[in-house]
Amino acid sequence: MSLRSGGRQLSFELLARDLSADDADDDSPRSLPDTTSDGQRRRRRRSKRKRGFRSPPIDEAASEGEQPRGDGIGDAVAAFRVTDLRSTAETVCESSEADRSAASCVTYVGVELRQRSVCGGGRVLAASTEDGTSSCGSSTRESAAAAAAVADVAAAAWRPEANGGVKKKLEKEESLDWEKYMKENSNILGEVERLDNSPFRYFLGELYGGNSLRSTISVGNEKKRQRVYNTMFHVPWRCERLIVAGFFVCLDSFLSLLTIMPARIVVTIWRVLKTRKFLRPNAADLSDYGCFIVLALGVASLQMIDISLIYHVIRGQGTIKLYVVYNVLEIFDKLCQSFGEDVLQVLFNSAEGLSSCSTDNVTFELMRFLLDEAIAVLAFVVHSFVLLAQAITLSTCIIAHNNALLALLVSNNFAEIKSNVFKRVSKENLHNLVYYDIIERFHITAFLVFVLAQNILEAEGPWFDSFLINASLVFLCEVLIDAIKHSFLAKFNEIKPVAYSEFLEDLCKQILNDKPDDRQKDLTFIPLAPACVVIRVLTPILVGLILRCLANWYVNLRLKRKQHVD
Repeated sequence: MSLRSGGRQLSFELLARDLSADDADDDSPRSLPDTTSDGQRRRRRRSKRKRGFRSPPIDEAASEGEQPRGDGIGDAVAAFRVTDLRSTAETVCESSEADRSAASCVTYVGVELRQRSVCGGGRVLAASTEDGTSSCGSSTRESAAAAAAVADVAAAAWRPEANGGVKKKLEKEESLDWEKYMKENSNILGEVERLDNSPFRYFLGELYGGNSLRSTISVGNEKKRQRVYNTMFHVPWRCERLIVAGFFVCLDSFLSLLTIMPARIVVTIWRVLKTRKFLRPNAADLSDYGCFIVLALGVASLQMIDISLIYHVIRGQGTIKLYVVYNVLEIFDKLCQSFGEDVLQVLFNSAEGLSSCSTDNVTFELMRFLLDEAIAVLAFVVHSFVLLAQAITLSTCIIAHNNALLALLVSNNFAEIKSNVFKRVSKENLHNLVYYDIIERFHITAFLVFVLAQNILEAEGPWFDSFLINASLVFLCEVLIDAIKHSFLAKFNEIKPVAYSEFLEDLCKQILNDKPDDRQKDLTFIPLAPACVVIRVLTPILVGLILRCLANWYVNLRLKRKQHVD
């Protein structure tokens, strides 16, 4: 068998030519192997002792995908066998075309021929001292000579040739410089590990590395800037504008209760007395009568309460208890507002039913109206008492000299911020919350009027300056807390400042009665309970002023008469 590769000469072909030349120089022809049975048995025993177990050889030509040529025409034919991970003996058989019967076989004892790939397909012979056997049965002497020839060929200066006969010289690889590589690729290990990790170098790197907070906060944009401006300027301004407008709406309702309603009742009574005809009143007149009865009975019930006794009971409490009492009263105030709204609406409904009912249902409608009136009286009397106790508590904190007012304002207002700011609210809930703040602002104003009236009646010495400072402190704290609360509510819930402008528009439409069908977003304020408190505290002042004016007038009148008599 022979192995052919296009354009290249293999090592075993060169070896075959060298061996042919050596045979030509040798005078003694090679002897044929001994064919006797004794010689064969000796060779078999010797080969078994030397090689042990032999696995079947793998043909290199079959492994490279080439078919061996079997025509027998040409020069010497070399049979080349390669074993896989096992030591074997290579046998090269030469045959000539003239005499095929005289086959000469050369055994290479202890030699293994291998093919190695170096730099683009070059081949080199490697000789290893391993045991081998002869398939043709040559002698030990001839095997030793063949081994020496193979060693000479392997020791020769062999240079592999690339395809096409062009020699290629191996290039030496450049050694890897680790420091140079790290300098060129400084970020290969990130910014955590550095070549120079001294504290001074780290300080210089942080000093000239840019923003010191770059690792914990990112750069903002125009949206963030607008959000900051909304929190600081737009929302507080629009919210305070809405609260001030709502305050004057509440003041208008309060003054209407104290002026317009009594005037309407007087006009109605005057018309009945003038015509001497009693007609069924309409729904508006019945509503005015019901509210007047509630107001009168509320003021009468508060007149029976000793304010000085309640004042001294509250003043005897500590600062913490004052805070607790004020917050409890504020909670009851909100509950009474919600319940009083429903009660007054039911009373107005009963008034409409009584004014438009038939003659047969008059008794039923009248009894229902009286029942609703009694419920309204009870509800608003309780609400009036709650507001009176709250006003006395605030008066106690203002008059006290142990900074109780400051502690009350700080604790109460920041508790309000905590209970509202960190909650998820919708736009409708925010609308209702603004209306609650408007009503609270009006109640605080009523409390300050109560404190002023109490100081006028009972204070001694210069008191107006201290009252003015304390009242300004209370009012400014309320304004500041409302601004902070609504600013962060709008920030956390992503509500734009234009929402407060929409709330103000709804309030203006309510004043103009522009949307009678949609009453869900209206400001609901019932001035009956605050009116009872203000009338209760202003009545002694008004009566005292009237009596003093009358006394001065009478004394002056008597002096004039005495002078005239004299």
